[in-house]
Amino acid sequence: MIKTLLAVLVGLATPAAAQEFLLPQGCEGYLTIQNSSCSVSHYFRCDKDKNGEQRRATIDEEGLSYVGHTGEEAEWLESFHMRSGHTERQTTVLDAMSMSELLANSVDTWDFSTDSLEIGTTQYVGFDRLTGETVEIDGVTLLRTEYELTAFDAAGTKMWKSEGTEYVSPDWRMFIGGLSSYITSSDQFDSDDTPIEFINPGEPGYLSINPKFGCGVEMSRYDLPLKQPILTKN
Repeated sequence: MIKTLLAVLVGLATPAAAQEFLLPQGCEGYLTIQNSSCSVSHYFRCDKDKNGEQRRATIDEEGLSYVGHTGEEAEWLESFHMRSGHTERQTTVLDAMSMSELLANSVDTWDFSTDSLEIGTTQYVGFDRLTGETVEIDGVTLLRTEYELTAFDAAGTKMWKSEGTEYVSPDWRMFIGGLSSYITSSDQFDSDDTPIEFINPGEPGYLSINPKFGCGVEMSRYDLPLKQPILTKN
Protein backbone atom coordinates (compact mmCIF):
# COMPACT_ATOMS: atom_id res chain seq x y z
CA MET A 1 0.00 0.00 0.00
CA ILE A 2 2.85 2.43 0.77
CA LYS A 3 4.23 1.99 -2.76
CA THR A 4 0.78 2.74 -4.10
CA LEU A 5 0.60 5.90 -2.03
CA LEU A 6 3.99 7.06 -3.29
CA ALA A 7 2.85 6.50 -6.86
CA VAL A 8 -0.22 8.62 -6.19
CA LEU A 9 1.84 11.44 -4.73
CA VAL A 10 4.32 11.40 -7.61
CA GLY A 11 1.46 11.39 -10.07
CA LEU A 12 -0.12 14.45 -8.53
CA ALA A 13 3.18 16.31 -8.76
CA THR A 14 3.77 15.82 -12.48
CA PRO A 15 2.90 18.67 -14.91
CA ALA A 16 0.88 16.33 -17.10
CA ALA A 17 -1.39 15.65 -14.17
CA ALA A 18 -1.85 19.30 -13.25
CA GLN A 19 -5.62 19.10 -13.57
CA GLU A 20 -6.12 15.32 -13.46
CA PHE A 21 -5.51 12.69 -10.82
CA LEU A 22 -2.98 10.17 -12.11
CA LEU A 23 -3.87 6.67 -11.01
CA PRO A 24 -1.06 4.42 -9.73
CA GLN A 25 0.34 1.93 -12.21
CA GLY A 26 -1.74 -1.22 -12.41
CA CYS A 27 -4.91 0.52 -11.19
CA GLU A 28 -8.10 1.40 -13.05
CA GLY A 29 -10.58 4.05 -11.99
CA TYR A 30 -14.33 3.77 -12.31
CA LEU A 31 -15.87 6.77 -10.54
CA THR A 32 -15.27 10.35 -9.39
CA ILE A 33 -17.50 12.02 -6.80
CA GLN A 34 -17.59 15.76 -6.11
CA ASN A 35 -18.62 16.31 -2.50
CA SER A 36 -20.18 19.27 -0.74
CA SER A 37 -17.21 19.53 1.67
CA CYS A 38 -14.77 21.01 -0.88
CA SER A 39 -13.39 17.60 -1.69
CA VAL A 40 -13.34 15.28 -4.69
CA SER A 41 -12.94 11.51 -4.37
CA HIS A 42 -11.68 9.03 -6.94
CA TYR A 43 -12.53 5.34 -6.72
CA PHE A 44 -10.31 2.71 -8.32
CA ARG A 45 -9.22 -0.93 -8.26
CA CYS A 46 -5.72 -2.32 -8.63
CA ASP A 47 -4.43 -5.50 -10.24
CA LYS A 48 -3.09 -6.88 -6.96
CA ASP A 49 -6.37 -6.40 -5.11
CA LYS A 50 -8.55 -9.38 -4.29
CA ASN A 51 -12.08 -9.69 -5.66
CA GLY A 52 -14.31 -6.92 -4.35
CA GLU A 53 -11.52 -4.78 -2.92
CA GLN A 54 -11.36 -1.14 -3.95
CA ARG A 55 -9.59 2.07 -3.09
CA ARG A 56 -10.47 5.73 -2.66
CA ALA A 57 -8.29 8.83 -2.89
CA THR A 58 -9.73 12.12 -1.64
CA ILE A 59 -8.39 15.56 -2.57
CA ASP A 60 -9.30 18.85 -0.89
CA GLU A 61 -8.15 22.46 -1.29
CA GLU A 62 -4.71 21.61 0.05
CA GLY A 63 -4.18 18.50 -2.08
CA LEU A 64 -4.32 14.78 -1.40
CA SER A 65 -5.77 14.23 2.08
CA TYR A 66 -6.74 10.56 2.33
CA VAL A 67 -6.26 7.18 0.65
CA GLY A 68 -8.36 4.24 1.79
CA HIS A 69 -8.60 0.54 0.97
CA THR A 70 -11.78 -1.47 1.58
CA GLY A 71 -12.77 -5.11 1.15
CA GLU A 72 -15.56 -7.03 -0.53
CA GLU A 73 -17.97 -6.28 2.33
CA ALA A 74 -17.00 -2.57 2.33
CA GLU A 75 -14.96 -3.24 5.47
CA TRP A 76 -12.10 -0.90 6.30
CA LEU A 77 -8.75 -2.61 5.57
CA GLU A 78 -6.20 0.19 5.44
CA SER A 79 -6.06 3.98 5.37
CA PHE A 80 -3.45 6.68 4.99
CA HIS A 81 -4.10 10.14 6.46
CA MET A 82 -2.02 12.73 4.66
CA ARG A 83 -2.38 15.58 7.17
CA SER A 84 -1.17 13.60 10.18
CA GLY A 85 1.06 11.25 8.16
CA HIS A 86 -0.26 8.12 9.83
CA THR A 87 -1.34 4.80 8.37
CA GLU A 88 -3.81 2.36 9.94
CA ARG A 89 -4.27 -1.30 9.07
CA GLN A 90 -7.04 -3.56 10.28
CA THR A 91 -5.81 -6.27 12.65
CA THR A 92 -8.13 -7.88 15.22
CA VAL A 93 -11.75 -8.39 14.11
CA LEU A 94 -14.31 -9.35 16.76
CA ASP A 95 -17.36 -8.49 14.64
CA ALA A 96 -16.65 -7.84 10.97
CA MET A 97 -18.27 -5.11 8.92
CA SER A 98 -20.64 -6.67 6.39
CA MET A 99 -22.41 -4.89 3.56
CA SER A 100 -24.33 -8.11 2.88
CA GLU A 101 -25.68 -8.20 6.45
CA LEU A 102 -26.65 -4.54 6.30
CA LEU A 103 -28.59 -4.98 3.05
CA ALA A 104 -30.25 -8.20 4.22
CA ASN A 105 -31.16 -7.21 7.79
CA SER A 106 -31.12 -3.37 7.64
CA VAL A 107 -28.48 -3.24 10.40
CA ASP A 108 -24.86 -4.29 10.78
CA THR A 109 -22.79 -4.08 13.96
CA TRP A 110 -19.01 -4.17 14.00
CA ASP A 111 -16.07 -4.28 16.39
CA PHE A 112 -12.52 -4.29 15.05
CA SER A 113 -9.09 -2.87 15.78
CA THR A 114 -6.42 -1.21 13.68
CA ASP A 115 -2.71 -0.88 14.24
CA SER A 116 -0.55 2.11 13.40
CA LEU A 117 3.16 2.70 13.89
CA GLU A 118 2.38 6.39 14.43
CA ILE A 119 -0.64 6.33 16.77
CA GLY A 120 -0.77 2.76 18.10
CA THR A 121 -3.80 0.48 18.40
CA THR A 122 -7.35 1.80 18.02
CA GLN A 123 -10.56 -0.17 18.54
CA TYR A 124 -13.68 0.87 16.61
CA VAL A 125 -17.11 -0.24 17.82
CA GLY A 126 -20.38 0.76 16.18
CA PHE A 127 -23.18 0.06 13.76
CA ASP A 128 -24.72 1.02 10.43
CA ARG A 129 -28.49 0.98 9.99
CA LEU A 130 -30.64 1.51 6.91
CA THR A 131 -33.27 4.18 7.52
CA GLY A 132 -35.61 2.85 4.84
CA GLU A 133 -35.16 5.96 2.70
CA THR A 134 -34.06 5.81 -0.94
CA VAL A 135 -32.41 8.96 -2.27
CA GLU A 136 -31.52 9.96 -5.82
CA ILE A 137 -28.51 12.27 -6.25
CA ASP A 138 -27.33 13.26 -9.72
CA GLY A 139 -29.20 10.32 -11.23
CA VAL A 140 -27.71 7.77 -8.83
CA THR A 141 -30.00 5.84 -6.48
CA LEU A 142 -28.65 5.46 -2.95
CA LEU A 143 -29.88 4.07 0.36
CA ARG A 144 -29.67 6.36 3.37
CA THR A 145 -28.07 5.02 6.53
CA GLU A 146 -27.46 6.20 10.06
CA TYR A 147 -24.37 5.20 11.98
CA GLU A 148 -22.64 5.48 15.32
CA LEU A 149 -18.96 4.85 16.03
CA THR A 150 -16.82 4.99 19.16
CA ALA A 151 -13.01 4.86 19.08
CA PHE A 152 -11.00 3.48 22.02
CA ASP A 153 -7.25 3.45 22.62
CA ALA A 154 -5.22 0.35 23.51
CA ALA A 155 -6.12 0.76 27.19
CA GLY A 156 -9.84 0.83 26.43
CA THR A 157 -10.23 4.57 27.05
CA LYS A 158 -12.77 6.31 24.81
CA MET A 159 -11.00 8.83 22.56
CA TRP A 160 -13.79 10.14 20.35
CA LYS A 161 -17.21 9.37 18.99
CA SER A 162 -18.90 9.95 15.66
CA GLU A 163 -22.53 9.72 14.58
CA GLY A 164 -24.58 10.82 11.62
CA THR A 165 -26.04 9.75 8.31
CA GLU A 166 -24.39 8.34 5.20
CA TYR A 167 -25.37 6.68 1.94
CA VAL A 168 -24.89 3.17 0.61
CA SER A 169 -24.57 2.11 -3.02
CA PRO A 170 -25.51 -1.58 -3.31
CA ASP A 171 -24.23 -1.61 -6.91
CA TRP A 172 -20.78 -0.25 -6.07
CA ARG A 173 -20.86 -1.91 -2.63
CA MET A 174 -19.55 1.11 -0.82
CA PHE A 175 -20.45 3.76 1.72
CA ILE A 176 -20.57 7.40 0.68
CA GLY A 177 -20.30 10.27 3.14
CA GLY A 178 -23.09 12.44 4.49
CA LEU A 179 -23.72 14.52 7.63
CA SER A 180 -21.52 13.64 10.59
CA SER A 181 -20.71 14.88 14.06
CA TYR A 182 -17.37 14.18 15.75
CA ILE A 183 -17.21 14.46 19.51
CA THR A 184 -14.16 14.42 21.79
CA SER A 185 -13.88 15.06 25.51
CA SER A 186 -13.25 18.74 24.87
CA ASP A 187 -14.93 19.69 21.61
CA GLN A 188 -17.29 18.80 18.78
CA PHE A 189 -17.45 19.60 15.09
CA ASP A 190 -19.75 18.71 12.21
CA SER A 191 -18.96 17.85 8.62
CA ASP A 192 -21.02 17.57 5.45
CA ASP A 193 -19.55 15.15 2.91
CA THR A 194 -22.80 14.70 0.97
CA PRO A 195 -22.13 13.79 -2.67
CA ILE A 196 -23.26 16.29 -5.31
CA GLU A 197 -21.94 14.99 -8.64
CA PHE A 198 -21.19 11.45 -9.81
CA ILE A 199 -18.81 11.45 -12.77
CA ASN A 200 -18.09 8.39 -14.87
CA PRO A 201 -15.03 7.72 -17.04
CA GLY A 202 -15.12 9.81 -20.21
CA GLU A 203 -17.35 12.50 -18.72
CA PRO A 204 -16.12 16.06 -18.08
CA GLY A 205 -14.55 16.33 -14.64
CA TYR A 206 -13.61 12.67 -14.33
CA LEU A 207 -10.37 12.36 -12.27
CA SER A 208 -10.31 16.13 -11.70
CA ILE A 209 -8.12 17.25 -8.81
CA ASN A 210 -10.20 20.41 -8.30
CA PRO A 211 -13.00 20.31 -5.72
CA LYS A 212 -16.03 22.29 -6.91
CA PHE A 213 -18.42 22.71 -3.99
CA GLY A 214 -18.17 24.26 -0.52
CA CYS A 215 -14.68 25.66 -0.98
CA GLY A 216 -13.47 28.80 0.76
CA VAL A 217 -15.54 28.07 3.87
CA GLU A 218 -13.48 28.11 7.05
CA MET A 219 -14.01 24.88 8.98
CA SER A 220 -12.61 23.53 12.22
CA ARG A 221 -11.90 19.83 12.20
CA TYR A 222 -9.59 17.31 13.83
CA ASP A 223 -7.38 15.00 11.83
CA LEU A 224 -9.20 11.96 13.10
CA PRO A 225 -9.08 8.58 11.36
CA LEU A 226 -12.59 9.18 10.02
CA LYS A 227 -15.16 6.48 9.48
CA GLN A 228 -15.48 7.12 5.73
CA PRO A 229 -15.80 5.03 4.97
CA ILE A 230 -14.91 6.58 5.21
CA LEU A 231 -13.69 4.99 5.48
CA THR A 232 -14.02 6.54 6.50
CA LYS A 233 -14.92 3.10 6.06
CA ASN A 234 -15.40 3.57 2.35
